[in-house]
Amino acid sequence: MPTGTLLIIDDEARLRQLLAQVLELEGYAVLQAPDATRGLELLRQHADEVLLVLCDVKLPDANGVDLLPRLKAAAPEAEVVLLTAYGTIPDGVKAMKLGAFDYLTKGDFEQQLVVVVDRAAEKARLRHRVRELERRVGQQYTFEAMIGESAELRRVQQLARQVAPTDSTVLLEGPTGSGKELFAQALHQASARKSKAFVAVNCSAFPKDLLESELFGYKKGAFTGALTDKKGLLEEANGGTLFLDEIGELELNVQAKFLRVLEMQQFTKLGDTKPTSVNIRMVAATNRNLKLEAVEGRFRPDLYYRLSVFTIQVPPLKDRTADVAPLARHFLQHFAARLSKRLPGLTDETLALLERYPWPGNVRELKNVLERAAILAPAGEPLAAAYLPDEFHALGRPARVGADATDDSLRALEARHIGKLMGELDGNKPEVAKKLGIGLTTLYRKLEEYGLG
Repeated sequence: MPTGTLLIIDDEARLRQLLAQVLELEGYAVLQAPDATRGLELLRQHADEVLLVLCDVKLPDANGVDLLPRLKAAAPEAEVVLLTAYGTIPDGVKAMKLGAFDYLTKGDFEQQLVVVVDRAAEKARLRHRVRELERRVGQQYTFEAMIGESAELRRVQQLARQVAPTDSTVLLEGPTGSGKELFAQALHQASARKSKAFVAVNCSAFPKDLLESELFGYKKGAFTGALTDKKGLLEEANGGTLFLDEIGELELNVQAKFLRVLEMQQFTKLGDTKPTSVNIRMVAATNRNLKLEAVEGRFRPDLYYRLSVFTIQVPPLKDRTADVAPLARHFLQHFAARLSKRLPGLTDETLALLERYPWPGNVRELKNVLERAAILAPAGEPLAAAYLPDEFHALGRPARVGADATDDSLRALEARHIGKLMGELDGNKPEVAKKLGIGLTTLYRKLEEYGLG
């Protein structure tokens, strides 16, 4: 049975009572008002509850059609259905343009009323649910929601808070897994664009021959297989924020197109002859030294200088040891809830090992380690050090070499060596693979295996 609160605004007391009785039998709670003044007062008092307003067009102190914008302003998520004794097409058209859900003629709506009310109320319920989800997501990705107590994190947060309300382009630099996307989302949530889309694109996740069409879209017939027009991700981000992760992976010809986007907020789709305009705020991220890449010809200098209007260095986890304990507790609680397992904290030995580890894979590696440990650990006990990966237990003793060396100690050595190279080379995977003398595919597999990706 439908539930929710409705408001009836009508100066005919008998009709108002009749409508209220019918709708109460359908499971609704009904508020009543005899005029616009009292109706607006009730609506403001119950704005979070009212799903639908049934409003007469001819009221003693207002015209219902003219009252519509004030009703919508008082309760933006509520729907409005107008009732009139003498319906006219112009009034109906005007009402719908102003945001009315429907326009019903009295004496004619007995068969339609409940159906229309149910449809309007369901639409309002859906809007409430969407707003609540948006609110929760927004809270999840704010600066306040970031977990950590270190001075390094607070310093970077302060910089990000200062630039967030502006439309300035931001370049986030830092190693893989340090939380650059979280900062990008927090920048978006703290900006005037937070009600619009946040579109995240990992430039290394697309094949190079597909990335351009995914970003900019294309016109029908632009290439074999382009059977219809396609909207690109830049258009999806219109009015909001476009986050380009791993921007150093962009091909030089695509970089040139992005330079035009930054300079003119325009781009040309594949197969099109005229530019498309957008209004976006761009946030980019990289684990490379883009300035050096620009000097060595692997990245356009003009694009680098446009991107680096406001650069923020996101520190690696090894530089903010004070954040390891609160992050570890948070991840343990998160995975314990997902596993429906009670895990009351971590032992002192576990915390000590976590804080001594160099974290080459940063926060992402810490999250992976806690997920694994939460799966292995028995319920009802604090998380013991025994459930951490083997490389943690090697921290307090020298690595064994020679005939008695085990596969586990070799794995630990390899993980630490790869992590060290990732840090030294700013996460440049092709360079790391070259130094190790292995293929790039093998490196990706090892990064995933050791939680360093």
